[in-house]
Amino acid sequence: MSKHYIIGWMMIVWATAFLPAAHAVGLEIAVGAWRQDPSGDASYKASGPGDILSVEDDLRYDRENRFSGRAKVDMPLFLPNIYLMAAPSEFDGNGAKDVDFTFGDTTFSGAIPFYSKLDFDQYDVGFYYGIPLLQTATLNRLNIDVGINVRILDLEALVRQSGIEEKEDITLVVPQVYLGAQFAPIDWLAFEAEGRGLSIGGNNMYSLIGRVRVKVAGPLFAAAGYRYDKIDVDEDDVDVDFTIQGPFAEVGLKF
Repeated sequence: MSKHYIIGWMMIVWATAFLPAAHAVGLEIAVGAWRQDPSGDASYKASGPGDILSVEDDLRYDRENRFSGRAKVDMPLFLPNIYLMAAPSEFDGNGAKDVDFTFGDTTFSGAIPFYSKLDFDQYDVGFYYGIPLLQTATLNRLNIDVGINVRILDLEALVRQSGIEEKEDITLVVPQVYLGAQFAPIDWLAFEAEGRGLSIGGNNMYSLIGRVRVKVAGPLFAAAGYRYDKIDVDEDDVDVDFTIQGPFAEVGLKF
């Protein structure tokens, strides 16, 4: 499934999710930048440990700044609230390996440097409820959300060397548990935490996010935090054990 198809499909999902927004109790949207620090390893049709490519030693990827976006729609009555999020990632660079290695159906020479690129595009569609009466009991200082999340992962890997190239892409749809908490000790300051994760069918993916949000003026707010993503995928001969983590900053509107 192509990346352009996934992006188009997600735009339709986002638009559909926002159709009831005119009747929503609350709306929050934010855009920002995430400083992504990668680590881990990847392989495609590996036949032994020599075919595993280390991010640090072989691929030699560096930190990257990438845009991210999210939106929350608080629904009225007994309808579930909606949480949408997008976090694209792309790493590439020139690497080297001490021995010959196989990636897919192609053998690459360990004596020649190679170019590689690894894309992770993550999209989330979540539905959740707040714990009843908790906000009322805490005078709107504390809220805890519980729900389900659908993580759509579009992964593409490429290795190129001296005119030969091997490329593979897969798309996974993984259900996850969602937990969120917001604590506002004073009206203009809030501390937030989010967790999404589940292990299913040999694939283990989870995200942890911590955020400090400050009200600037009216509905405008600024926030900063830290995000940690673990992506452990073994699907269609693609084996990726990858970690992406780093600080982020964002601005948004909360109505």
